[in-house]
Amino acid sequence: MASDLITKAKEAFIDDHFELAVDYYSQAIAINPNNADLFSDRAQANIKLENFTEAVSDANKAIELDPSNSKAYLRKGTACFKLEEYHTAKAAFEAGASLVPEDARFRDWIKKCDKCIAVENDELPTQSLNATPTEVVTKLDAAPKDAEQVNNVSREVATTAPAKPKYRDGFYQKPEEAVVTIFAKGIPANNVSVNFGEQILSVTIDVPGEEPYIFQPRLFGKIIPAKCKYAVLSTKIEIHLSKAEPIHWTSLEYSNNTMVVRSSNVSSVSNNRPAYPSSKPTKDWDKLEALVKKEEKDEKLDGDAALNKFFRDIYSDADEDTRRAMRKSFVESNGTVLSTNWKEVGSKEVEATAPDGMELRKWEY
Repeated sequence: MASDLITKAKEAFIDDHFELAVDYYSQAIAINPNNADLFSDRAQANIKLENFTEAVSDANKAIELDPSNSKAYLRKGTACFKLEEYHTAKAAFEAGASLVPEDARFRDWIKKCDKCIAVENDELPTQSLNATPTEVVTKLDAAPKDAEQVNNVSREVATTAPAKPKYRDGFYQKPEEAVVTIFAKGIPANNVSVNFGEQILSVTIDVPGEEPYIFQPRLFGKIIPAKCKYAVLSTKIEIHLSKAEPIHWTSLEYSNNTMVVRSSNVSSVSNNRPAYPSSKPTKDWDKLEALVKKEEKDEKLDGDAALNKFFRDIYSDADEDTRRAMRKSFVESNGTVLSTNWKEVGSKEVEATAPDGMELRKWEY
């Protein structure tokens, strides 16, 4: 059965039906989840679909199952290169080259990585490649035949207006982390996918019947993926990025023109917001945070959720005696009484009270 699916997947790939190939490979993986070649081949199909984050995940799984799988290193490196994670890509290509030294593809890719890393580090003049790192990837892969073709592509990129994002986003930071917020209300957690790379954040919100929302910035600085985390809340998606270095990010996204401000002397417990050097007016992050809290407080809920929110609001704004009264009355009455008067309930045990029309009975074991 699995062999039939693999045959169909390969035929679909040859016919350029890459989505169908991914589907067949996924079915085969469900039958044989320990086959490294299946994950490696699905990674290749995902690269064709420009699903680079998924391709990296598949390649990593293939490497985990079979560290000697050279194809997996090649596909991991290719996907990371497309994501502009050149250091990670180079490491993958070098690992693959150590397995098959005769394969010239690895050497070619390593040279491409070295060029892009040099551009990132300002070791090569930008005009020598006549492109930003993103354009370098385009040139190396597309291999245009003449300068006129390159200029046409550059003009097309420059004149294409970005689409208006579906959800509003913002970020603030501490010396050790940056917190990204995507203001998306009522999104189920299973419709949200968040992946972390060496210097990239990839967020996908895929709601049935709607166009997927993809937020994939190349970050100002490098992060530690293993220490990053996120939470899907009722009004937003909150993402905590662990910085690899204690520097102030002048923006969320990487730019060749941004100023790096090191903050090694700044206390991690400081309550002061960091200053962001910029030619534009600085955002009032305290005001933004207050706006988020107001949106959460004003959120319209129904039924038990609305009632629970009402009691939570009372408890959060109450003094200590009121909180003690609420805790004591609720526990002692088995959840049938909730009092805010400590003088009334503090000196006696609160008895359970059945709602109107119901009878209170003790459960006998």
